[in-house]
Amino acid sequence: MLKPHDKGHGETIVKRGGGKHKHDEHGGAWKVAFADFCLALMCLFLVLWLMAARNTESLEQVLTESDGNRTDQGKGVMPQQVGGPRGSLIERFPMPRTGYADVQGEGKSNEPANPQPAKVNYQSPEDLKKLADALAEMSKDAGLANNLESVITPYGLRVMLHDTDKQGMFVRGSAVPTGRFATLLKKMGPLFAQMENQMLIVGHTDSAQYADTSYFAFSNWNLSSNRAMAARAQLLLGTMPAESVLQVVGMADRAPLNLKNAAASENRRIELLILTTGQADAIKAMFGMPGENTAELGKDIDAQVPDAGVLQQLRNTLAPKR
Repeated sequence: MLKPHDKGHGETIVKRGGGKHKHDEHGGAWKVAFADFCLALMCLFLVLWLMAARNTESLEQVLTESDGNRTDQGKGVMPQQVGGPRGSLIERFPMPRTGYADVQGEGKSNEPANPQPAKVNYQSPEDLKKLADALAEMSKDAGLANNLESVITPYGLRVMLHDTDKQGMFVRGSAVPTGRFATLLKKMGPLFAQMENQMLIVGHTDSAQYADTSYFAFSNWNLSSNRAMAARAQLLLGTMPAESVLQVVGMADRAPLNLKNAAASENRRIELLILTTGQADAIKAMFGMPGENTAELGKDIDAQVPDAGVLQQLRNTLAPKR
């Protein structure tokens, strides 16, 4: 027979989840820390992706020459294949265009697809003045009105793009153009593409010297030459044809604008000398093969005979006034 419970004993109550454990001291802090770690890792991957994209763009610009041709062409790199069915072993390359429009794929029209406008030849001082005004307007739009000066000379238009105390054309000590200067040169490209004149591009530096003055060390000669080449590259990127440049020269600090202060900012500059046809021909004759207008001075020695009218004009200019 079952015995009844004692009246002194109540019902048994079971308590669950009581006692404090060691890991309870951390609470949910580890979850917050893990979330911060995941966020930081995601930011790291994002930064690495942006750096890779920027490096790819920089590498593409390095591999591309100023005239738009890739420097790795002809050096074992196959041209990119275009089109073709998947898995086809037949290489398909774009066919060269003749410059004439096809009419529904049959025959050719008699007119060019994109007729080129006639080029301008700047010879007279009035013509050069118009070119100078156009360049001044471009520099004003680019926020570089104080960095450009133009002078009309007997040789052509001398355009000087120089530093100021507030705005530089290049990063100091390098041939990397600043953003405004690169933009201005690219905008000048289409204007120069419409002219027949050729130009000289001359780089100048101030008198500040590099610490290493050994013969083979990097110097202002290298810097001025590199800056002139960088200016040429930006002009070509702006669609100026390569034939427009006759010569690229680096003059270091040998021709300062400010003679009293050789370290002045205006001495750091790029000059574009837009040559007249006669001056361009004279430079070509100076460095090219002797032409018909030569005079023999002796055995195996000859010299270019200057134009008589130009010589007389020069004598009249240099003659002392009475």
